[in-house]
Amino acid sequence: MNISHDKYKRLDVLTKQKYIKFIKDAFERKLAKNLNLTRVSAPLFVTRESGLQDDLSGSERKVSFDVAKDGRTLEIVQSLAKWKRMALYKYGFPCHQGLYTDMTAIRRDDQMDELHSVYVDQWDWEKIIDAKDRNIDYLKQTVKKIVRAVKQTNDSLAKQGFDVIDICQDVYFVTSQQLLDMYPDKTAKEREYIAVKQYKTVFIMQIGENLSNGQPHDLRAPDYDDWHLNGDLLFYHEVLDCSFELSSMGIRINADSLTKQINATGNYERLEYEYHQAVLANKLPLTIGGGIGQSRLCMLLLKRAHIGEVQSSYWDNKTLEECKKLNVELL
Repeated sequence: MNISHDKYKRLDVLTKQKYIKFIKDAFERKLAKNLNLTRVSAPLFVTRESGLQDDLSGSERKVSFDVAKDGRTLEIVQSLAKWKRMALYKYGFPCHQGLYTDMTAIRRDDQMDELHSVYVDQWDWEKIIDAKDRNIDYLKQTVKKIVRAVKQTNDSLAKQGFDVIDICQDVYFVTSQQLLDMYPDKTAKEREYIAVKQYKTVFIMQIGENLSNGQPHDLRAPDYDDWHLNGDLLFYHEVLDCSFELSSMGIRINADSLTKQINATGNYERLEYEYHQAVLANKLPLTIGGGIGQSRLCMLLLKRAHIGEVQSSYWDNKTLEECKKLNVELL
């Protein structure tokens, strides 16, 4: 963990807790207003058979348990992309309105470092769109509204007397293939760093499909985002001098893109699930959605060096020892 000590100032626990609450409350209100969202309750776990579990990159192991009452196996959600779309349909939301919820998850295979934890907390949101909205321009407009909510929250934090960071609202949009063309000798993470160091706020589009080098920019499961209409929102984290992902989002699959992406990955067994059958039958509304890290946002705006400074989680001994040496206090 490399810290720019001139950018990093220690905060006592009670002060941090006060600001964490302030940031979460403020951002939630701004996000709901900017995207026209209503808060709903969401499940912590789903059944395997429902098909509502999200596979993220497609390789993560789920945390599961059996229920004493009937022996059914339930899985802790990894995100709520599929559940949200089903909820919009069942709850009867109209076009251009949506929902958001607090999502908590256990991702047992996530690496534990300054940016990652096995405990995940995020705002999961989803919004109904029209067929004419399934394009890059609509995706970009939505990204800008999220960045505006981040900037508004940061401005509100400044009014509380906190020495805030600069949030660049001028988002640099680039596709993963364009980024590869610009820096063909760099890894995907190195390309991200170069872009975000220069532009500060970056949205990398079209993640999941193989690029000209035969590799995807990053892995994506084939059955929630349309790989041509998705992306990651990155900010520059000055304390760690790194690329900092705040959100993964996108316009969701329709029958055509689901078929193409399942053919590309060979995950044909998924097409038997209720959710996937509903997509193929054009039963579900067309949507856009994503997840925005709650601890991530607090870490960014409060200029923290480790995500454990803004959330309580499990950390291995090596992490605890390193943080102690660097005078980084974990919750």
